[in-house]
Amino acid sequence: MTANSPPADPETFALWREASDMSRRTRMGGSFYLVAWLMIWLSMSDPQQIFGYGVLGSIFFAVMLISRWLHQLPADPDPPALQRWINQHWALIIITTGIWGLVNGLVLHQAIFQISHLVAIIGTIAFSTAFAFTFAMRLPRCVGVLFLLNLPGLLALARGTAEQQPAFICLAIYMVYLLLACRRSHIDYHNTLGNELLLLRQRNDLEELSRTDSLTQLGNRYQFNDLFQTMVATAQRQRSPLSLVLLDIDHFKRINDAYGHVAGDQCLQQFSELMRQVFRRDSDVPLRLGGEEFGVIMPGTTLDQAIQLAEQFRTTLAATQLRIEDQSVVITTSLGAGAYIPEVDRNGDGLYRRVDAALYQAKHDGRNCLRLAQTRG
Repeated sequence: MTANSPPADPETFALWREASDMSRRTRMGGSFYLVAWLMIWLSMSDPQQIFGYGVLGSIFFAVMLISRWLHQLPADPDPPALQRWINQHWALIIITTGIWGLVNGLVLHQAIFQISHLVAIIGTIAFSTAFAFTFAMRLPRCVGVLFLLNLPGLLALARGTAEQQPAFICLAIYMVYLLLACRRSHIDYHNTLGNELLLLRQRNDLEELSRTDSLTQLGNRYQFNDLFQTMVATAQRQRSPLSLVLLDIDHFKRINDAYGHVAGDQCLQQFSELMRQVFRRDSDVPLRLGGEEFGVIMPGTTLDQAIQLAEQFRTTLAATQLRIEDQSVVITTSLGAGAYIPEVDRNGDGLYRRVDAALYQAKHDGRNCLRLAQTRG
């Protein structure tokens, strides 16, 4: 998974969506603070009067702008990394908006900025409006930023001259509107996110169903085809062992003919459950390949280890009485086993053909036995 590809896990997806939205929406925002400050400073009747503060303010907003640009999403995001990125980016935003709020209050309070009052008010309104509609993912933080942007200016106007009182009243009313808009945007954002998460979960469920055998709950042929080639490529790249075991229930047709298909399904289910018990290591991947044919992909497993587990399964199955239609039935299995050999197998298909041939040899040799894949080349 990369920073640009949506993760499949719903929890990770929600954080990834929030971080991605913040990253896109913050790119240009930082530049407007710098432009607004330059307009305030340079629109004064005598900009040289606060030259030092003008340069310092320009440097600060430029640094905040560059910091936003440089703060890239994590290359391989996981929930902790995404949450950390979100918190860090919010810190950049809060610092920027907090300083702007102080600048706005100072400009509206000091007489030397008389000409720049309108620029400061319009800039603050623009920043607040944009924030309420684009950064409402987290409501408490959005509300906090709105207060940081507007409260110093409102206090300055409230304590100002009589001519400033109408502006104070209008901006206070607009502040209430922004808080309501922020709440509405927060609800809309999370409703949209909820719909995306619902679609994601439905897609994951469908993907899981497409990879799972409905009767035995083992992986199916589709999952085998996908996993096997990937694991063979990994074994080839890392020069690690990989074994494959193929199994076929002996005389399965006789069970269906004698007891019916319901009994046949019970047989498959109990056979699968025994596979889970024997091939229970975290690395083992038991699958139903179709009909009465099964397989186990065993990454990180040598051929000797695979033979030991396969023989354990064969002997355990032969000694187990399955309950089928209230009757005790003993079944056996034929097995083929082999390990990936780079010099022999060009790819996964080569290993599969060798193990499949070994399985058919076991059936030819009387069933209820294990045969090893031949090595040629």
